Amino acid sequence: MKTHQLLSTVALALCAGAVTPTTAAEPAVATLTVSAEAAGPRIEPEVYGHFAEHLGTGIYGGLWVGTDSKIPNTRGWRNDVVQALRKLGVPVVRWPGGCFADDYDWRDGIGAPAKRPARLNKIWGNVVEPNRVGTHEFMDLTEQLGAEAYLAGNMGSMPPRAMGQWLEYLTSDSKSALAEERRGNGRDMPWKVKYFGVGNESWGCGGNMRPEYQADLHNQYSTFLHAPVVRVASGDGQGNDHLIELLMERSGPQMDALTLHYYTMPGDWSKHGSATGFNAQEWAKTLKSAMGIEPRIAAVSRLMDKHDPKQRIALYVDEWGTWFDPEPGSPPGFLQQQNSLRDALVAALSFNAFHRHTDRVKMANIAQMVNVLQALALTDGPRMVLTPTYHAFDLYKSFRGATPLKAQLSAPLWHEGDVELPAVDASVARAVDGSTVLALVNLDPQRRARVQTNLTGAARGRVITAAAMDAHNTFGQPNALVPVPYGAGATGTPLALDLPPKSVVVVSLQR
Repeated sequence: MKTHQLLSTVALALCAGAVTPTTAAEPAVATLTVSAEAAGPRIEPEVYGHFAEHLGTGIYGGLWVGTDSKIPNTRGWRNDVVQALRKLGVPVVRWPGGCFADDYDWRDGIGAPAKRPARLNKIWGNVVEPNRVGTHEFMDLTEQLGAEAYLAGNMGSMPPRAMGQWLEYLTSDSKSALAEERRGNGRDMPWKVKYFGVGNESWGCGGNMRPEYQADLHNQYSTFLHAPVVRVASGDGQGNDHLIELLMERSGPQMDALTLHYYTMPGDWSKHGSATGFNAQEWAKTLKSAMGIEPRIAAVSRLMDKHDPKQRIALYVDEWGTWFDPEPGSPPGFLQQQNSLRDALVAALSFNAFHRHTDRVKMANIAQMVNVLQALALTDGPRMVLTPTYHAFDLYKSFRGATPLKAQLSAPLWHEGDVELPAVDASVARAVDGSTVLALVNLDPQRRARVQTNLTGAARGRVITAAAMDAHNTFGQPNALVPVPYGAGATGTPLALDLPPKSVVVVSLQR
């Protein structure tokens, strides 16, 4: 028995129709002791943010079908996907990349659509980018979703003046030539842009820069952002402590947030592993990889604290999620992958980690919204299916704006080959409405778990689980894997929650 400690939010739930564990083995027994004391600042809703890049069918076909499409749409954005995302309450969307942003000229995406230049998307598949979706269209999407805009500026291949001019075009209410050009293109009132990324992955596709050179460029480019935006510096995605240290030391005054990219996979960058059809060893390796996000957040936070002890600068995990081998037969560079129960557990483990670091982590953006990597929705022509990851986001909605509570989890370990992991992970919080919310993950794919708590009362909520590790939804069976009601406990008695194997349970405590 090892202690798996957390400073987290937790949701407890009980409901008629509770899932009955089917395995006959004795459950793994864990104990969860929750305090009424806050573990940190509130969980910002932006931790449940999103990322939409011009990559594969993530934009064209996935989100955008055009105004002439027979697929129901509003000004080109497909209604089914937008409505599903609106139900989640999307807080923020990062666009247009990703690596695509590092070769993007914002002027290609304004003006009459028929006159916009077609460019090669040299980053993703060398396919033609029609620029039919540009600044005006994206800002319309954010308004349809009720989300904040997070723009990724091109520091890799365009001058700083171009970045500043894009921001002026978007946000100025003056009579300047750029503001008048925006009005001439159909938008009278300026838009609100809250977040602006100064470059993307500058250590890689954003320019292969040395940290010293990037710091100088960041300071130069951010100087010309003459608008009240959150200036986001391109941070780490390779475990490079020197990069974080140097940026904090040399560019701290010129930034308001720093990014971290973290992808989960059972293999490595030469062979990621399959999204379905995997075995128990690959299941375990994937979850171990997913849990690796927390020590990386902790390491980056320590380096940031050294130079920013008052924690003015936020940490944005603005690319995270699973990255598996592309689906067989899919176009090269489109990063299409199926989405299974395993992805839902990766999402839950990631959310729990973010909840434990609310002092720094103020935003996170899953990669990506539709059809790409760990997507929330998959489309095929007029058809759409929601993924287990979508349902994980839905399960965790009550954590937005909640205050994480101090809690201690003592859970046994489970082993699969040479992989050792805690059997259970948890997050606990006081929701905005004052209720206690609890999220529990049973990582073991074969053994049920029982979590004994010091809480009293009945818990009601939902659980997502399945018989197969790679259970997933298809266009033919869109509801094969969805959350179902879950319940545990009784008024006045210590609360214990039984978790099916390979499951995510999110509940609220009823007093």
